[in-house]
Amino acid sequence: MLGRQSPQNVIDSYRKKRPSLPVFLAIMSIILVILGLVIIIMGISGGGLKLNLFSKEPTATSTMPPTPVLSATPTFPPTESPTPTVTISPTPSGPTEYEVQEADTCYGIAVRFDVDLATLLAINNFPDGQCPIIPGQKIKIPAPGQSLPTTTPVPADVEAGTKITYKIQSGDSLATIAQKFNTTVADIVKQNPGKLTEDSNNISIGMEITVRVNIVTPTPTFAPTSTLAS
Repeated sequence: MLGRQSPQNVIDSYRKKRPSLPVFLAIMSIILVILGLVIIIMGISGGGLKLNLFSKEPTATSTMPPTPVLSATPTFPPTESPTPTVTISPTPSGPTEYEVQEADTCYGIAVRFDVDLATLLAINNFPDGQCPIIPGQKIKIPAPGQSLPTTTPVPADVEAGTKITYKIQSGDSLATIAQKFNTTVADIVKQNPGKLTEDSNNISIGMEITVRVNIVTPTPTFAPTSTLAS
């Protein structure tokens, strides 16, 4: 038949057109060898090509900051405070000088300085029964415990019932002491329980007793009347 090939001719023609498989495999092998050589050469020469399949990028590890080490706080020894030196003022052995202030009284001064009122009057030579002091005046203050050198009446302006300490002098009796301080023997005995009785003989020189002053009105002393000759 015209224009028509036989089956055998078709098969032969296809075999001629189809490339041979061994040739294809040989070509691919050559390509792989060449590619491998290129990779090796670039790796040796320091090229930038990297095989990601065979190399692993290092994973960044978080680094914790170091724990700060606390320095020990230095302990200083306590500072010793100097002990203040106590200065003891000596007790005056004799009278001291004092300037009278406004509204001062002899009794108030005696109480303030803890001294005997009669002694205060005596060492300043005040008139009997008077306390003539004025602001700015300098007077003497007896030393604590200083005894009464002379018998001096208590001023009449001292508040009635004021208690004073009196030291028995030579020639004293309870009656003379009561008269001197405008009080009574009975009240003197009452102010000194267990120490005094109404017997004047149970007192001795130097004994200290408590006396309330100005609790009775002093008896006025009249001057003698002169008689004119006729």
